[in-house]
Amino acid sequence: MIFEGEALGARGEACGEVVFNTSITGYQEVLTDPSYRGQIVTMTYPLIGNYGIVPGDNESRGTWLAGFVVREASKRRSNWRSTEDLDSWLAAQGVAGIQGIDTRALTRHLRIEGAKQGIISSADLDVKSLEKKLGKAPRIVGVDLVKEVTCSSAYEWAEGLPGAPDQKPLRHVVVLDCGVKRNILRHLVSAGSRVTVVPADTRAEGILALGADGLVLSNGPGDPEPVSYAIETARDLLGRLPIFGICLGQQILGLALGGRTFKLKFGHHGANHPVKDLSTGRIAITSQNHGFNVDMDSLPHAGTNMTHVNLYDGTAEGLENRAMSFFSVQYHPEASPGPHDSRYLFSRFSRMMDEKPPAAARRKG
Repeated sequence: MIFEGEALGARGEACGEVVFNTSITGYQEVLTDPSYRGQIVTMTYPLIGNYGIVPGDNESRGTWLAGFVVREASKRRSNWRSTEDLDSWLAAQGVAGIQGIDTRALTRHLRIEGAKQGIISSADLDVKSLEKKLGKAPRIVGVDLVKEVTCSSAYEWAEGLPGAPDQKPLRHVVVLDCGVKRNILRHLVSAGSRVTVVPADTRAEGILALGADGLVLSNGPGDPEPVSYAIETARDLLGRLPIFGICLGQQILGLALGGRTFKLKFGHHGANHPVKDLSTGRIAITSQNHGFNVDMDSLPHAGTNMTHVNLYDGTAEGLENRAMSFFSVQYHPEASPGPHDSRYLFSRFSRMMDEKPPAAARRKG
């Protein structure tokens, strides 16, 4: 399919897997979410950019997606916190985009045919030339994108949620950074934890040497299977530390258990996905961003159960194994579409850590 529109953001070319996101707000969080590495994101909501860009709302140190597609980019921004308009900011970030196309037609095509490779260009307008470039472009399946977004060295994170009372850290959480979002770190701090973020290739013994009371396997981009180092770390720490997996973190846990993952037809991307907690029957409205899922039938470990289910397609949205002290969710509990439907998961992780001996006592033992 060919769409003609107007250039948005940086001039040039962008190639990646085209997906659609159904969020009405939160475009800045989408643009700065490392989980979108390698993807061209189409926003289904027709007007994007109306409240501008707020530096404090970035979810990471920069932008990661390959390209951005909108029906209309607002030329006016109405927000007292805003410092810049969307078009200028995208240009400064080097993100190429397109506006003025029929995003409904594109979304319908992706839903029917599945996520597709695409290219945006304001430099080369020859269709045959673009087709050749698209044919040579790398795909997401089988590619390790985590190594492109993880931190280069360990660091401490001390900022909590805005307006949350300061409290003395009661435990030490280590976050394996596969592309972590800052709001996950804020929730952990506000739940009473000292937080250390480490690169995704950090091994189990290095994490234990930090005196970790618990481990968070963070969100991140792309296919989980090539991220063998994180899978090995998770496997080595199962049963030794309480573990909380988020999004890609759930897939890494599934693979560490000896299971398999599979690619979804067009992925889950948006802030309106209903997820049912199978233990309580409660339904949460969740924010999601992933293209892969755990195959529950492939998990060999007894005691590993599905705790949450996606009400759109029946896929696994949560796992747990109480004997091995881990649980995970496939969605983003730090986001706020509900707005606070899933905050309890951070408290649950804190309670799980409190039930284990502290790291200092484990080292002495």
